[in-house]
Amino acid sequence: MPRVIAVGLDGSPESLAAADWAAREALLRDVPLRLVHAGELPLHAYTPFGGEAVPPPGADRSARMLREVGTALRHRHPALRITADQIAGQPVAALSAAAGEAGLLVLGSRGIGTVAGLLVGSVALAVLARAESPVVLVRAGERAEHEHLPDAAGTSSAATPYREVVLGLDLAGPGDAVIEFAFDAARRRAAVLRVVHGWSVPSSNGDEDVLDTGLYAGPADVADVLEPWRDKFPDVEVRTQSVVGGAGAHLVDASREAALVVVGRRIRRAPVGSHVGPVTHAVLHHASAPVAVVPHA
Repeated sequence: MPRVIAVGLDGSPESLAAADWAAREALLRDVPLRLVHAGELPLHAYTPFGGEAVPPPGADRSARMLREVGTALRHRHPALRITADQIAGQPVAALSAAAGEAGLLVLGSRGIGTVAGLLVGSVALAVLARAESPVVLVRAGERAEHEHLPDAAGTSSAATPYREVVLGLDLAGPGDAVIEFAFDAARRRAAVLRVVHGWSVPSSNGDEDVLDTGLYAGPADVADVLEPWRDKFPDVEVRTQSVVGGAGAHLVDASREAALVVVGRRIRRAPVGSHVGPVTHAVLHHASAPVAVVPHA
């Protein structure tokens, strides 16, 4: 579990939404929040939380941004412990190091036009490929009430129970870190955990037609995989959903009613390649809810 939650800030609307999400998550986990700006990450034009004008180019805008964001978050969340740092170096290396030091990194992700989804930039993708700690992507416009069910009148509210946490489970190689992250997130939210897993269809000749989903039936049955985690987290209500075909599309559909989507990423040491499988790639670019990518061996 993370010792600190770090959030990468560049002043953009998506990074401010990520900071607000990270603050709420830090309170859920009772850990400090670290605001980070990588020295060579360009600052976006932005309006601070307080609505004040951005200082002229000659001023130290990154320091002011970190200070203003920290002040606004402390005002919203008086119990939150916050630190802020400007770190030198290339953004990808700096943010990857921050992820490792904290145990959980939160980054903003641009929305796709009018569609409620994620658009992952090159820096975020590169950090995802390198980080060996979980990384959460939050789209611009994400607010606390989006994580909760509507109230009795159908109105958005942050005072109602949380929506589901959705876990994409790879039965061919389930990662303990991925499963534990999802169960823990559901427990902290008192939310239902929906486990979406794919399976292959036996062909007419008796061989299995292994679908190119990235989530397919393997040697372990889903009940066997989940049993020890149900025992460890007895308060978490678990619902399983078996799917055939593109598991990524099913996870994207599930994200529309989710507080958080959790997917895995196998740790690969190869110097080239995205290091992100097809299911995780689909979820990263099209999910409506924040997405946690958890690396595992």
